[in-house]
Amino acid sequence: MSDVEFGRMSMKEPELDGKRSPAQPHWYERYLQPCIGELVGSAFFIFIGCASVIENSEGTGRLQPALAHGLALGLTIAVLGNISGGHYNPAVSLGAWLVGGLNMMMVIPYWISQLCGGMIGAALAKVTTTWERYENATGAAFTAISADHQLPAAVVGEIVMTMFLVLAVCMGAINEKTKSPLAPFCIGFTVTVDILAGGAVSGACMNPARAFGPAVVANYWDYHWVYWVGPMGAGLLVGALIRFLIGDTRRRFFLK
Repeated sequence: MSDVEFGRMSMKEPELDGKRSPAQPHWYERYLQPCIGELVGSAFFIFIGCASVIENSEGTGRLQPALAHGLALGLTIAVLGNISGGHYNPAVSLGAWLVGGLNMMMVIPYWISQLCGGMIGAALAKVTTTWERYENATGAAFTAISADHQLPAAVVGEIVMTMFLVLAVCMGAINEKTKSPLAPFCIGFTVTVDILAGGAVSGACMNPARAFGPAVVANYWDYHWVYWVGPMGAGLLVGALIRFLIGDTRRRFFLK
């Protein structure tokens, strides 16, 4: 019997001697472990991001938070990405689902895991930084918007910057034609350049979980909705862009 024939047979056969076929992963690895990966990854990423903002509360510029967020995201995706895909962001999960990179039944569990991870990360940042700096930085919650006249620019900024991030994820890690082994660091660099470019516009959140965690821990909710509407709208737009125009033949709906 050839190796190919043996492989086909073993895929069809039920469990033997209590061992599961490699073609059928354990339910834990299919459903629960990815959610744990999103929880842990979100907690680490948001802890580093919040701590960098708090420690930078004296106003030395956007470089420190930009590098901390970008490097933390890239490293976390590189380490944990093979477990869950390394989203750590509800907008990214939305975009990944729309382009066929995430099972629909996992979308809400991913969102819950990411939001819980955001609260854990923000709480860890609170207990590991000095109270004075924490207060000065409002717990790393987003405070860039201080008046209603800033809202149009902030919403558009969040949409554009998050589109760049979700596009980097979907095209760098999901779309077959453009996938790259450097995707984790490309995604991290995208966050860095977005913060450097748009930090003064809206705070460059790009991630509802990153906004939600500090908002809960610091109890700061001013203009919080912007950090949901902008990123989630961007996820929808990127999904449409890939499905209709720039995705590979497996992702596109038309002109295959």
